[in-house]
Amino acid sequence: MPRTTPAPLDDAAPADAPLDDAALAASLDGGFTSRHADVDGVRLHYVEGGDPAGAPLVLLGGWPQTWWQWRKVLPDLARRYRVLAVDLRGMGGSAKPEGGYDKKTLARDVHGLLVRLGIGSAHVVGHDIGAMVAYAFAANHPGATRKVALLDVSHPHEGWAAMPLLPRAGLRHLWWFAFNQVHDLPEQLLAGRSRILLDWLFGAMTRGQEIDEHARAVYARAYDDPEAIRAGNDWYRAFPQDIADLATYAPVTAPLLALGGEHSNHERLVADVPALGADTRVVRIDGSGHYLPEEAPRAVVEELTRFLG
Repeated sequence: MPRTTPAPLDDAAPADAPLDDAALAASLDGGFTSRHADVDGVRLHYVEGGDPAGAPLVLLGGWPQTWWQWRKVLPDLARRYRVLAVDLRGMGGSAKPEGGYDKKTLARDVHGLLVRLGIGSAHVVGHDIGAMVAYAFAANHPGATRKVALLDVSHPHEGWAAMPLLPRAGLRHLWWFAFNQVHDLPEQLLAGRSRILLDWLFGAMTRGQEIDEHARAVYARAYDDPEAIRAGNDWYRAFPQDIADLATYAPVTAPLLALGGEHSNHERLVADVPALGADTRVVRIDGSGHYLPEEAPRAVVEELTRFLG
């Protein structure tokens, strides 16, 4: 079903705006703070704020971004929920170990964080790589899942193995899915130059509000060294394992919402999502590309609060 995007939020930021997580979190309305927790030997970074008495809501971001991609929706969500925006293993302020980048393990990290915080169950919302982890969370930890939302991406499945290597008319050419699975070379090409790739992606995959200069600087800082590049690429290198894991999952029982950008993955979600759960719904975000929380924040807040209650 179509969804019209309202006028975009003002995305201006001063040239000297901070880049570190603590200052970024403190700059948001909603009482957000930057925290770390050790979960099964992996140090995870997360930003927490909102209503302490509200239902817990976990936000999981994607590549090549960090928890900061949720900045435009965090203040509104904080009025209703206890919000945790988590950097996945390999992302931003979280540790970047050598292994564990399959989505089942990343979901176990998130579940371990909730256990560490004494949270028995939560709504889980993910975008891009985070959407894959959100689905793996619902599949592997049903008792801890209230509702789950996937933004513009679903879980890797067998059809992904047949993605075309060469561009085809009318189809988006996801060349970075292959590039990110090459070992060692991306680290050498992109170290200190990640901004070049970021600018290309944000230019090619946005149709609504642009990703602002400050946010690009935050993301470039997070992905500029070889270890960060390697860790982010490991999410893609784990796709074969993710596809194999999906074959072992039953459709999730938690209510599932998928939001797809009109100029991105809406049609693909319409085809893929119904098989993923017993109670699913797909909504198109008109006027938006791939980066929904940044391009269409008001629409995302409206749809999430309507769905989550």
